[in-house]
Amino acid sequence: MDDPAIFICASEVLKDGGKGVRFPLTAGGEDGVGFVVRYGSTVYGYLNRCAHVPIELDWNEGEFFESSGLYLMCSTHGAIYFPENGKCAGGPCRGGRLRSIRVFEKDNQVFWQPDDYIRPVRA
Repeated sequence: MDDPAIFICASEVLKDGGKGVRFPLTAGGEDGVGFVVRYGSTVYGYLNRCAHVPIELDWNEGEFFESSGLYLMCSTHGAIYFPENGKCAGGPCRGGRLRSIRVFEKDNQVFWQPDDYIRPVRA
């Protein structure tokens, strides 16, 4: 993979089980949004698209976790997902999963790595 890493935010912005950070991208040729959250001290990234119905998950911008801070939750139909792997944990997503985005931390900053489906936003 020769694509350069793309900066998202400073590491300190992401609190364990707290608010996530959204970022623009192109998914399968269409403009979209990705997001990163911190869970169990690790950063995870996903396409902001519910596996049940292809709509964005967050309640308010960056609000992806349900009240316990243990699951990611779709604000529309209540599908819940494990934050560490994006698998459906309950609700109408029925065995689906969120589309993961490769993210990593380096020098106290969070970056994402494009792949064949998830690309930088079109100019």
